[in-house]
Amino acid sequence: MISSLLTRHFGFDRLRPGQEAVIGRLLAGQSAAAIFPTGSGKSLCYQLPALALPHLTLVISPLIALMHDQLAFLRSKGIAAATLDSSLTPEESRRVMQQASDGQLKILMISVERLKNERFRRFIQQVPLSMLVVDEAHCISEWGHNFRPDYLKLPDYRRELQIPQVLLLTATATPAVMADMQAKFAIEDEGLIVTGFYRANLDLAVIPLPDEARDGWLHAELVRDPAAPTIIYVTLQHTAEQCAARLQQAGIRSRAYHAGLDATLRSQIQHDFMAGKLDCIVATIAFGMGIDKADIRRVIHYDLPKSIENYSQEIGRAGRDGLPSRCMVLANRSQLPVLENFVYGDTPDRAAIVTLLEILQQSGSEWEFGLLRLSNDTNIRQLPLKTLLVYLEMAGIIAPAYSYFAEYRFKFVLDKADILARFNPARRQFLEQVFASAPQARSWCTMDFEALWQGYQGERSRAAAALDYLQQQGWIELESKQMTEVYRVLQQDLDIAPLAAQLHGLFEKKEQSELARLQALLGFFTSSSCLSHELARYFADQAAPTHCGHCSVCRGEVAQLPSLPSRTLPNEQGLRAWCDPLVALCHSRDPRILTRFLCGITTPLTTRLKARSLAGFGQLASHPFADVLAAVSNIYAARQQE
Repeated sequence: MISSLLTRHFGFDRLRPGQEAVIGRLLAGQSAAAIFPTGSGKSLCYQLPALALPHLTLVISPLIALMHDQLAFLRSKGIAAATLDSSLTPEESRRVMQQASDGQLKILMISVERLKNERFRRFIQQVPLSMLVVDEAHCISEWGHNFRPDYLKLPDYRRELQIPQVLLLTATATPAVMADMQAKFAIEDEGLIVTGFYRANLDLAVIPLPDEARDGWLHAELVRDPAAPTIIYVTLQHTAEQCAARLQQAGIRSRAYHAGLDATLRSQIQHDFMAGKLDCIVATIAFGMGIDKADIRRVIHYDLPKSIENYSQEIGRAGRDGLPSRCMVLANRSQLPVLENFVYGDTPDRAAIVTLLEILQQSGSEWEFGLLRLSNDTNIRQLPLKTLLVYLEMAGIIAPAYSYFAEYRFKFVLDKADILARFNPARRQFLEQVFASAPQARSWCTMDFEALWQGYQGERSRAAAALDYLQQQGWIELESKQMTEVYRVLQQDLDIAPLAAQLHGLFEKKEQSELARLQALLGFFTSSSCLSHELARYFADQAAPTHCGHCSVCRGEVAQLPSLPSRTLPNEQGLRAWCDPLVALCHSRDPRILTRFLCGITTPLTTRLKARSLAGFGQLASHPFADVLAAVSNIYAARQQE
């Protein structure tokens, strides 16, 4: 059966190493985790079994662009697949949900956030599911390079939806992350399928260059072979724009690609690169997920990657056709403070954690909040805030109850009287109460659930389900906004100070882990051992050759990166000139708040105050965070309580 499906739908006559073992387990009704390097055919591991399994396969995917790429591929192979994402119109979403209900789909791709939507969970519980697929599954591990707290809830969702088997996919799992993934989804050792990370066609090179020499090197490299498909990775959006502009002036068909561009423009740039209309993309890490362009000949890191895992994933986009391809890093230590600042920005202050715990303690037995509002109230970024909520869950202090949209609004597609006429008297009466509790402004009616309860004792959940049904029938157009989380408070009497210290300690431990990851990256680039071997060994692949013969170390070019130059900080007067305007705005002398501001690290507070427009924002972004913090503390710490 496998071979006939493989040939008929995908045009292949055989599977790659590892694919057969994974697919065999899935078709035998077991779960699996596929740890394959980028470009090794992970997606086929779920696409082929999905055709053979009796019911729908639900795929969790991290990016809309990645979902759309996968969808285009599946449809080109005649496979019934769809996505549910924010780019769809209400009519398109209704059509997809109807197809899933009717059993017309084999694969449905969603984001992990979709499972927080009470309307979607009510819907998907009615659809028979064969398999859950988690792409980029390393996101579930706190020890992974791209931890996403929402992924931690996936095992619970799997149990709630009674999905019999699961497939985890990732290209970047270290042994610690593999063990974490296995434990969370109860996957047996036999179900962990790891293929080798060594790529014989990739030439890896570390090229030590000071910042001022990078543009000249890049110009010479690309002009030598301007038509070779190339991805250049940078850290910051403005660097992507500047670099692409310089290459365009040199006659290179290049464009910048980053998250700050309009989605339609990003899609067009990606399409042009895939079609050969562009030869070079200068991108932040927003580019490349799911890119299946086989003939990428060069991957150049203009800036240091964020980790060895990121590096492995990004160079994995080169040479997927098996032909020789080059991967080059323009390395120096001056880029390190910028990468470290990304890490420091995600560590909340202890005072912010205290604020959160005080809000929690005042909430009573049920804690209800919107994530954006809570982020602003505590000055904690949303990602670490989600992580903090998970820590509180794991400590048995709170437990997720449910989430709902605070606002429902709808407009009639069918006349109200025609809708009511389609129901028996009891249901018609309830719908009349719902409509009466939704005042209309122009064409939209906004649901007032409190009025429904006060006037008719009508329950919110029943009204929401009724509106969902009306939308599925195409009789109304329904919108829901302002996601609200509701947690049960299991411990209301909190000893806030020691608890805040304990939680802050967890973040500090994670911060140190991320900083150590950066040092491991520098250690890898300055290694005197074969780069291909060291990279494979990092991911527990012991089969790679100890001397590949096609890396800069094997050519005798061991990279020596000069130490960071000592940078002189401004005197007290200069620091005050930058910091005092922020102090006047936020009424705080907290040294960490001021240091983040000077280092160009955005927080909910600086965003709310529009502090990026102040002259001091980012002025010391190239200085080590610890040095700036020490200088600012000397000036402001003693007066913090004034």
